[in-house]
Amino acid sequence: MLLLLAAVPPLLQEAALVTIGFNGARGLAPQVTAVWPYDSFHDLRWLLVYHNSWSAFLLGLLVLVVLRGLMSAALTALAWPAHVPRPTFGWLLRRNIEVAALALVIISPWAAISVAFAAVALSLYLFASLAPMLVLAPFLQRAGVVGAWWRGLPTIELAGWTMLNFAVLTVAGAVITSVPGWWGVVVAGLAGLVNGLLWRRTVAAAVVPARVRWARAPVAPVAIVLTMAAAVGAQSVVATVTGPPEEWAPPVVTERLPDRVPHAVIAIAGHDSHWTGREPVDPRVERFSYAGLDARGRPRPYQPQDTHRSLDTSAVLLAAQVDALHRRTGRPVGLLGFSEGAMVARTYLDKWPKPSPVEAAILISPLVQPGRAYYPPPGYSGWGVAAGWELRGIFWLANLGREVKDDPDEPFVRSILVNAPFYRNRTLCPVAGVRTVAFLPTVSAAEAPPGEYSQVPVFQLPAFHGGIIGRQVAEDRVIDFLAGDQVDAPRREYRLLQRLGAAWQAPPLPLMLNPVWAAGREGDPAFSGRICQPR
Repeated sequence: MLLLLAAVPPLLQEAALVTIGFNGARGLAPQVTAVWPYDSFHDLRWLLVYHNSWSAFLLGLLVLVVLRGLMSAALTALAWPAHVPRPTFGWLLRRNIEVAALALVIISPWAAISVAFAAVALSLYLFASLAPMLVLAPFLQRAGVVGAWWRGLPTIELAGWTMLNFAVLTVAGAVITSVPGWWGVVVAGLAGLVNGLLWRRTVAAAVVPARVRWARAPVAPVAIVLTMAAAVGAQSVVATVTGPPEEWAPPVVTERLPDRVPHAVIAIAGHDSHWTGREPVDPRVERFSYAGLDARGRPRPYQPQDTHRSLDTSAVLLAAQVDALHRRTGRPVGLLGFSEGAMVARTYLDKWPKPSPVEAAILISPLVQPGRAYYPPPGYSGWGVAAGWELRGIFWLANLGREVKDDPDEPFVRSILVNAPFYRNRTLCPVAGVRTVAFLPTVSAAEAPPGEYSQVPVFQLPAFHGGIIGRQVAEDRVIDFLAGDQVDAPRREYRLLQRLGAAWQAPPLPLMLNPVWAAGREGDPAFSGRICQPR
């Protein structure tokens, strides 16, 4: 009976997703009957994306607490060791409802960060949301089983079984997204069977621990408080990694271009970057300015806050700078954009009529299929309204004491959310008359949902976001591309990593469901698994 209860819900969820063709969320199904807190993390990601009012969100929370408490109590009762007296089912039900409510509170900030990842497609947000799951799992699994769960350290055995469940869910999500539709239902059912076996192991490890260290210390409350505080710290870490305090200076700016490069080049830095006005070594190269041009048509120095403007606004500034550089040099223009800069370049290529002086575009660490979730601006209702306010609270705390403050409602972020149909579909699509290549760190594989992610040539390197900059092999390929050579070097492990990340992404919000997006003519990769489809 335990294995049946653990296998049927994932099987049913996967069958429902296959029936409607919702490929973008298929990797989540095995988590329905996972051990704490992976089950609650599954529930919250669905709820934070799929609610369109506060009443729907609060009702969803109540339903999730009751259903999750009932499911976990039943799994716990069935997994209870036969040689150990078991509490009454009423006690297990009350305890697991309490744990379900506690888990939703503890995990909610991390589920909101997962939604932020779906909105801006930065893998650092995804990784930040997963680390607490591994830390909290043994504590919460004890909580549903024993009375004084908050005292003492969980055993190594219990921690090991919960980490094994994480691995099983990751692999199951990868397999589900790799096999044809209905085979995924079989895999989801098998993953549920493994969940059932792991419930048996984890309950036994919690009920009959080999040895509890620090038995009188309130370890669990300390771990919970630190984990929730880390949600605030995680945003600061992401901001530091994606926006380093040093001035962005790739070799194309600090070195002369070879004579074989026919282009003038505009280098476009990323989010929270700044520029003091120091000119590049080669007069054919200019730094893009998020503050625009001065009276002489030269780029102005800019501050990190200037990078927070919308992508459309930055694309207008880029258009003026492209024309000014083309007039000054008489050369065709190549664009080299990093992160937000890559998105500015791609927006310009879509918005400005052809022919254009731009003949080449190098997109380094672009955001891969951003805009998969949504939250409305303050004062409005709509899909993801509670997730938006939770993110505002996290960012407000993270901004305390920081000179450059990030905001989930800054124009840059809102421009992605509003124009999600374009960025979800066409960031890495060919542009007529413009040679394009994307330089992708392998970590960006976790950003891309399973399926097609690029129809332009790609050069991939093992690296984190921004880690490609300064790598000699990458800089050589940049020069080769600007000189007219073909650059295309995908790595085999990229698609594997893409599938391994599928289980931990937030479910995408369908384009047709959100009125803000519904008027668009784009296809939806969440269903088709394809990008760059005819409009």
